[in-house]
Amino acid sequence: MKTKILILIISVSSIVAFAQSKVITASIKVYGNCAMCKHRIETALDHKGIKTAKWDTKTKELQVVYNSDKISELQIHEIVASVGHDTDKVKAKDEVYSELPFCCLYRDHGHENVIDKH
Repeated sequence: MKTKILILIISVSSIVAFAQSKVITASIKVYGNCAMCKHRIETALDHKGIKTAKWDTKTKELQVVYNSDKISELQIHEIVASVGHDTDKVKAKDEVYSELPFCCLYRDHGHENVIDKH
């Protein structure tokens, strides 16, 4: 009898833990210009806790679905900035930004749209 009760308690606690897991969809402004930027941003976000990440070259919006128990939105901003792309919350380090290919440089353009040549 004790074994059955213990198994029931473990099962209930597993269900409660699963129910508390939070999958969140966020829209984040990420600066960049082209298909190379898109590939760099989305590849960087192939990360534990991130379900999907799609960046739109025209709108500069990143749609990201993630598990908030495994990664925070601020960490997502930091990952994107670590590969050279500013977000609305975290600026990429100048040394990383300056290593981007010329077509990916967006700061000199005032974050404006640049024609995609890729």
